[in-house]
Amino acid sequence: MLLFDALSPAPRCLRMFLLEKGLVLPTQQIDVMTGDNRRPPYLAHNPAGQTPALLLDDGSCIAESIAIMEYLEERHPALTLIGSTPEERAQTRQWLRRVELNITEPIHNAFHWAEGAARFTGRIPVEPEAAPGLKRVAQDRIAWLDAMLPAGQSWLAGERFTIADIWLYVWLDFAASVKQPFDRALPRIGPWFDRVAARPSAQGSLHPGCQPGGVRG
Repeated sequence: MLLFDALSPAPRCLRMFLLEKGLVLPTQQIDVMTGDNRRPPYLAHNPAGQTPALLLDDGSCIAESIAIMEYLEERHPALTLIGSTPEERAQTRQWLRRVELNITEPIHNAFHWAEGAARFTGRIPVEPEAAPGLKRVAQDRIAWLDAMLPAGQSWLAGERFTIADIWLYVWLDFAASVKQPFDRALPRIGPWFDRVAARPSAQGSLHPGCQPGGVRG
């Protein structure tokens, strides 16, 4: 297998997952800042032009961080980060969907259309007028998520640290670096964020190319 990695939040989620699982994969870096992910030879592996992607030994390729994490979890079920029963896996996916659809997608698109517009114009449709609204939606939904979490609960899916925690943490950390910080006074998400940040995988998953004051991914 060969992992195509990059300085970006979605690849960081996968790196954090690998660190938590204790897995090491051969890796090739893709320079998304210069657009190497949007042209050959990378497009031959992942025509969607996004990172990360996992090239399998048979020549096929799996893209999308969550799909790759699901695949690797099935291949390496020890130290599960999704769940060891159908019920646990469903709970993890429930929280992951809440986070992804309500929070991280608005954060991502707001960045594309505001602070990242110069980079993404010409690569994807860019709608700058929509960015402020998306930022407000993301902040509202973070507070919404905070209100749903039971007081005293350690992680999103209960007392199990899962890929839902990884996904939300990485994107909130990224958001703070692109002028979308969340309200650290939120009574549950604030302490939760600090708990995740204290895990060795949180700092260890930062891309070597991250610069102080720059985009965190």
